[in-house]
Amino acid sequence: MKRKRTFKEWIKSRDGQQVLVMFAFMVIPLLLLFVFTYLPFGKMFSFSFYNMKYVGARKFVGLKNYIKVFQRDDCFGALKLSLYYMLGSVVQLAIALYLATILSFKVKGGALFKGFMFFPFLINGIAIGFIFKFFYTRGFVFDTVLTWCGFNLENLPYWLKDQRINNYSLVATSVWRYFGQNMVLFIGAIMSVDSELYEAAMLDGANRFQQFRYIIMPSIKTIITLNVILSITGSLSAFEPPFVITDGANGTGTYFIVMHQIAHTQQKVGLASAMAIVLLVIIFVVTILQKLFFKYVFRNAEDEDPRAAKRRQKAIERSIRRQGRKEIC
Repeated sequence: MKRKRTFKEWIKSRDGQQVLVMFAFMVIPLLLLFVFTYLPFGKMFSFSFYNMKYVGARKFVGLKNYIKVFQRDDCFGALKLSLYYMLGSVVQLAIALYLATILSFKVKGGALFKGFMFFPFLINGIAIGFIFKFFYTRGFVFDTVLTWCGFNLENLPYWLKDQRINNYSLVATSVWRYFGQNMVLFIGAIMSVDSELYEAAMLDGANRFQQFRYIIMPSIKTIITLNVILSITGSLSAFEPPFVITDGANGTGTYFIVMHQIAHTQQKVGLASAMAIVLLVIIFVVTILQKLFFKYVFRNAEDEDPRAAKRRQKAIERSIRRQGRKEIC
């Protein structure tokens, strides 16, 4: 009869070591995630029910902080500025998808162009803020270039002071920084599409736009959905460009800047925590709506399953047979 191993012997055995390693790799990341993510979030959620500063007494106020978020113009009203960044994200994705479609095929100098377009994403956001702060300053880089093109400096607006245009200027900064990242993601997805599908489409007489609409778009729908969700949710939490370039002045204070001022300048930690929770709920709702929207948009697209692959293969085989008949004739 085989002797039963003790716990100490089992730990030293191969089976015990495997279980110990799996346990460590599972528990340590979960512990770090709990300590640095879920525990602070739980504390912030509890702070949102108090009238408090970082140091000092706390007074329980219930839902009053949440009510203030919707009543104060500087709180909920700042979310209106997110519409500028949402518009910019649509332009950003359109440019990225257009360039990605071109660069995914053989283009002379394409690799160099990809590098130049992706480079802004690698630059620190604070550094980009300082770059564009001088770029838009009156009489500096942008104004100088426009005067070279024949514009009169006196007729040019103040890009960072004029409230009719300053938010568009800041949005352009975000578009310049992030569209390269979207472009690279689109290129990776487009290049994974089977090249035989393009050949079959060309044999059927499909032009470039039809290839883009019926082959590329359905094939990269997952990446399109991901990029749109990241861009829209990012526009709701815009912070670096308006904070570094204008410090939220002249009507450029986004929701995050107002929350930063309330938390760190006015020391209203409870109200700022409530603002963060409200923003989290808004982002969650917007994400769900976007997923439902794209589910509706791509309702006729082929699912990425074996049956779809078989249908594509049959289409290719039919095109090859058709081509063979033409050559015989």
